[in-house]
Amino acid sequence: MAVAQTKQIRYRDAGVNIDEANRAIARIKKHASKTLTPNVLTSIGSFGAGFSLKGWRDPVLISSADGVGTKLKMAFLTGRHETVGEDLVNHCVNDIAVQGAKPLFFLDYFAVGKLNADVVSKVVEGLARGCRRNGCALIGGETAEMPGMYAEGEYDLAGFIVGCVERKRMLTGDRVKPGDVLLGLPSNGLHTNGYSLARRLLFEVAGHRPDALLPGLGTTLAEELLKVHKSYLKPIQKLLDAKLLNAAAHITGGGLTENVPRALPKGCGVEVNNASWPTQPIFELLKKLGNMPDDDYRRTFNLGVGMVLIVPARRLNEAKQLLNRMRQPNYEIGAVVPLTSRKQARVVYL
Repeated sequence: MAVAQTKQIRYRDAGVNIDEANRAIARIKKHASKTLTPNVLTSIGSFGAGFSLKGWRDPVLISSADGVGTKLKMAFLTGRHETVGEDLVNHCVNDIAVQGAKPLFFLDYFAVGKLNADVVSKVVEGLARGCRRNGCALIGGETAEMPGMYAEGEYDLAGFIVGCVERKRMLTGDRVKPGDVLLGLPSNGLHTNGYSLARRLLFEVAGHRPDALLPGLGTTLAEELLKVHKSYLKPIQKLLDAKLLNAAAHITGGGLTENVPRALPKGCGVEVNNASWPTQPIFELLKKLGNMPDDDYRRTFNLGVGMVLIVPARRLNEAKQLLNRMRQPNYEIGAVVPLTSRKQARVVYL
C-alpha cells in the first residue's frame, strides 16, 4: 500500500536545479550569439533550429556526430574546462572537411549529474570559440541534468555538425589513383584519441602527476594532454579551390592504419615512410612506457600526423608551395600504390 507523502517535494529535491539550468542557458546564449551567421533563422531557445541554404547551387549536406572521449577526464582532473569544447568542434569539422564540406552549424549535448553554470559556461565558451574560428554557427543543443548518472564533478560532451559542399567539389576518393602523393599535416599531440591508454600509462603505470615536467615535453603533462585538437579546414579548402586535392583522411581513432583507407578507392593502398616526419616526444614516451608493439601503437595514436592530404604527383610542388604560403607545415609521407592481391594490407609501413 502506497504511503501518502505529507512533505512537499520539489524537482530540486530530486537533484535537478532549474534555476541553475536557467543561469547556464543565459550564458550559453551569450556565447552562441557571437557565432551566428546571416543564414541562421532562429535564436537559441527555439524548439528547433532553422538554417537557410540560400546561396548554394547544388548543395550536398555532410553531417557527423562525435565526442571528446576520455580526454574529458583531463578536464575533470585539472579543473580546466575551457578547451574541450573547441576540441569537439575541430574534431567534427575535420570529419566533414575531408569530404570537401564547409561547416554550416553545430549543436552540442552536455550531460551532467549536478549542473554547475560556471563549468557549463567554460565548456560552451570553447564550443563558441571553435565555431567562430571555423565559420560555423552554434545554433542549438541540449543541456541535461541527470542526478545519479555521472560521478560528482563529471559530465559527458558530444556534438553534431552539418556542413555543405557543392556536388562537383565533393571528395569521395574516386579521383585517387596510384602514384598520388600523401602529404601529412602535423597534429597537436594526441588530439582526442588514445587517452584511455595514455592516462593509464602516464598516471597509473609511471605514477606521474598532471603537473609533472618531463624531459623532452617542454611543458607539464596536463598542458600536453590538453592541447587543442587542430582544425585543418583552411588548408583543405585552399587546396580544393586550387584543384590540387584528390582526397583527405582525418587521422583519429585507428591511426593512419585505419583512417587512410577510408579515403581510397577499391584496388588502391598506400605505402608510408615512417621516417618522413618527426615523432613528437609524447608518443615516444607512451610507446616506451607501454612497450607497445608497432601495430597497436600505430592504430591507437596519430603519431604526429593529424591529417593526410592525397594530391596528384604532377602537381605536388604546387600543393606544397600553397601550404607553405599558408605557413602550414607538411611532410611528404608516402604514396598511393595499386593492390596486387587480396591479402595485401591497404597501409604498408616502410
